[in-house]
Amino acid sequence: MIDETAQIHPSSYIDEPCAIGAGTKIWYFCHVMKNAQIGKNCNIGQNVMIDSGAVIGDRVKIQNNVSVYAGVICEDEVFIGPSAVFTNVINPRSMVDRKHEFRKTILRRGSTICANATIVCGTEIGEGAFVGAGSVVVDDVKPYAMVVGNPAKQIGWMCECGVRLNVENGKNIECEKCKAKYVMKENGLAKE
Repeated sequence: MIDETAQIHPSSYIDEPCAIGAGTKIWYFCHVMKNAQIGKNCNIGQNVMIDSGAVIGDRVKIQNNVSVYAGVICEDEVFIGPSAVFTNVINPRSMVDRKHEFRKTILRRGSTICANATIVCGTEIGEGAFVGAGSVVVDDVKPYAMVVGNPAKQIGWMCECGVRLNVENGKNIECEKCKAKYVMKENGLAKE
């Protein structure tokens, strides 16, 4: 079902049935395939493809030139920068059909994927995590972790407001800008 308040540019193709939530904007030359799900108040940039079976939560921003393939799940408030890349098969070959081997990729709430980053399938990007521009993610990223490089390695922690956190002592972690408080857990940071 396509909500009547969704704004879709006439140059974009929408294959039905699919779900597009209230207030979502889809810009020039996009393709939303049948059975794709897009939540409310999303902003889908130019030349974006949302594959059949992909799931996009509410208030997600997808910048220009991104293909979101089957098996990718974006929770609410995810940011995907221009020309970011997703995969869904770990060892693709033109002559071998591996659709039954698609691996799920999950982008948890509030995570950021910067421009030209590549997210290899089967990974989970933790809540509030920050993947730097041009990074290649081959392993899971902890909640609120900041990763960069190829392969992506953790270099710090990031507040949900986008400011790098000082976690020297691992206790009483507070953002200098927004004053949000965090606690160190075994699998990453958690907001108090």
